[in-house]
Amino acid sequence: MTTESTPDFPTGMSPLLGAVAAGGLAVVVLALVAAVADGRAGVVGAAAGGVLTLVVFALGILVVGLVARVMPSASLLVALMTYALQLLALALVVAAIERAGWDATTLSRGWFAAGVIAVTLLWLVGQLVAATRQRIPSYDGVPTGGAAQHPGGER
Repeated sequence: MTTESTPDFPTGMSPLLGAVAAGGLAVVVLALVAAVADGRAGVVGAAAGGVLTLVVFALGILVVGLVARVMPSASLLVALMTYALQLLALALVVAAIERAGWDATTLSRGWFAAGVIAVTLLWLVGQLVAATRQRIPSYDGVPTGGAAQHPGGER
């Protein structure tokens, strides 16, 4: 005897929120460590790198999620293009920082890089953990009764 249940399907925001929370935690912890180790320039570098990475990743996942809802067949293409644009955006910001001529007393490049790397790693971990905790069914409707229900015969 089985019981019918209507699972509460997630809206898709859980992986995003988990990733943002993990990335935000990385920014805060890294900024505190940078404040102790390197002072103001370290905090500015760590916060700038971390927040920039959070914003770029969050916008990317929101765009892919929107396209997946509107036109699922294009979601893989949009995901690949979004990834390329995210890398380009980060590279352009790094080039802009280089051209601005900020010295080590304004922004620590090492802490900027540490912010980008830490947020990237914790973003991936946070998204992976949140996504694996979701209960998304693989398919709808499970045929019961064996091979007789297959239209193509026995399998």
